[in-house]
Order: sequence, then C-alpha cells, then structure tokens
Amino acid sequence: MNDIIQPIHFESRSTNFNRLKGRLESSVGKAIGDFNMIEEGDTVMVCLSGGKDSYTLLDILLTLRKRAPIDFRIVAMNLDQKQPGFPADVLPNYLKSIGVDFHIETQDTYSIVKEKIPEGKTTCSLCSRLRRGIIYKVAGELGANKIALGHHRDDMVETLFLNMFFGGKLKAMPPKLVTDKGDHIVIRPLAYCAEKDIARYARGMEFPIIPCNLCGSQENLQRQNIKQMLHEWERQYPGRTQIIFSAMQDVRTSHLLDTKLFDFVNLKLGTKVDEGDVAFDDH
Repeated sequence: MNDIIQPIHFESRSTNFNRLKGRLESSVGKAIGDFNMIEEGDTVMVCLSGGKDSYTLLDILLTLRKRAPIDFRIVAMNLDQKQPGFPADVLPNYLKSIGVDFHIETQDTYSIVKEKIPEGKTTCSLCSRLRRGIIYKVAGELGANKIALGHHRDDMVETLFLNMFFGGKLKAMPPKLVTDKGDHIVIRPLAYCAEKDIARYARGMEFPIIPCNLCGSQENLQRQNIKQMLHEWERQYPGRTQIIFSAMQDVRTSHLLDTKLFDFVNLKLGTKVDEGDVAFDDH
C-alpha cells in the first residue's frame, strides 16, 4: 500500500509547490508593476538577512529578471551585525552557489544595542535605526538606486495595527518610498504575498535559514502580540487578513476625520464625495 501511495504523494506535493511558486511570482510581478518598483537600468540591492522572507525575495526577483522586458542589475547585501554564534559562512556560500553578485558588510551593531538598551527592553527601534544608516551607506557604495526589503503583506497589516494601537496613527508600511535624503528608493516587492505562502516556499526550497538571536528571543514584543491577535482572527474568520489588506488599498478620506486630507470645513451643499450619503446606513 505504501509503495502505491508514496509516489502519488510526492507528485501532488510537486504540483502544489509549482502552483505556490507561480502564485508568489505573479504576486511579486503585480506589486512591481502596480507601484513601478523596478525600471530599466536600475541596480537593486536586495537586503538578505538569512530569514525566509529575504531568501524568497531574492530567489523570486532573480527568476523574474530572466523574463523581464527590462534590464536591471541585482546585488545581494547582508549586514553581519556580529551577533554571537552568527554563522558567517552560510550566506556567502549560498550566494556563491547561485552565482549572484553580493556584498557582506560587517558592523558590530550588536554590541552597541546591548550597551545602550537595558536587559529585557525592546531592541528593535535602535537596531533598526543603525541598520538603516548602514544599508543606505552601502547602497551608495554599490551604486544601487533601489533597496529591496523582504516585508510582506502580513508585516504591512501588523504595522497598521501597531500604529493604531500604540501610535495613534492610521499608518502602515508603504510598498515604495524615497529615503529622507532622496538618494535611494526603498521597495517591498513581497507586498502582495502572504507570510504563510512565503514560509511554505522557503521550506520547499530548503533555504539555509539563519535565526535572528538579537531580537527574536525577546518575548512579549508589541509586534508579536499583534501577530498573535491577527492569527487568532484568521483562525476564527479565514481570509480576514486579506480583507484588511484590501481595505488599505481602498481608502475613503471623506469618511475619516483627517482635515488635512479632506476639506470638511469648506464642505457645502452640492459637494460630491466618495460613496455619497451613507450616514444612516448600517456599516
């Protein structure tokens, strides 16, 4: 019996994986097109952390480049933050094996973070600021005008709730932005990709995953609490995360309260607004 079932199982698994791969490639291609993320002659620096998201991002961008109607360069960059036990040979060996241009930047941000942040406190904010400055510097040195990050759909939804619950702002994570100095454009080609699909793809590809021991070991981070909340919602109401994400793409400023985005003060009789008069509708 096992001899009969096993080949069917592997065939099914291969078919499902190919569908998953196609779905991710389609989602990345659509995000790139919708937001004009990559253009002719760009040099795209892909920030590779060693996690599932950045491995998937690099792999799919390399695949899409082969059939893209435009010519652009990809260079992978890893920031070795000198975390204790970080396997420094894993990423170089992997990148050499797939034949992609890469640069390893070594900066001891770990010691700075541990020195400045008291034990038990969240290190994410300082670590992020240090990383950002180094990434921008390296992008300039490598001649990259685009910086690709591995944030996905779920990261964007989590950020929306983080800003609402803890920052009092209706703000998420943009798919594309210009850096403060105006030197680079940051893009997030995985914007339309679900984290569960990325995780499945990374397992199927058997990427050499490197865990983040600097912040990943800290419990009760605000983002982890938000992630757990969303997972619970998704369990009870499948598809809710995608519905929230869709809402982020369909904003009605006339039905919020920001006077900087909609001119409530000068709203007069006869003024047409999005969705019209729905004041007494059950929504």
